[in-house]
Amino acid sequence: MIRIENHLGLIEVSNAYFANLVGHAASECFGVAGLVHSTPAQGLRAMLLRKDIMDKGVRVRSVGGDLVIDLHITVSYGVNIAAIVKSIINKVSYTVEAACGLTVAKVNVYIAGMQTQ
Repeated sequence: MIRIENHLGLIEVSNAYFANLVGHAASECFGVAGLVHSTPAQGLRAMLLRKDIMDKGVRVRSVGGDLVIDLHITVSYGVNIAAIVKSIINKVSYTVEAACGLTVAKVNVYIAGMQTQ
């Protein structure tokens, strides 16, 4: 649960909402082949439930009132990785700030692999 307090009161947004929002924004970017499990717990949970989990490859945490987002992705073979990462950072930051009005301090993108088409 992300909790941020401002002059109007307390804002609480579930991690599942952020994970879904961020995962959808990142997967729409050109060159992203998919999201991968970022922790062993995510992989185990997906294996036990036998379906994709909403927070696959996404970790969101609040640091000093700002959000820090970690993404674990696979990219398509033959694309410029630096351009993909820059696109993901811009898209995810804009999407979260437009949807929630919360400031994104940092987006960390980890390339877990490459996928051929």
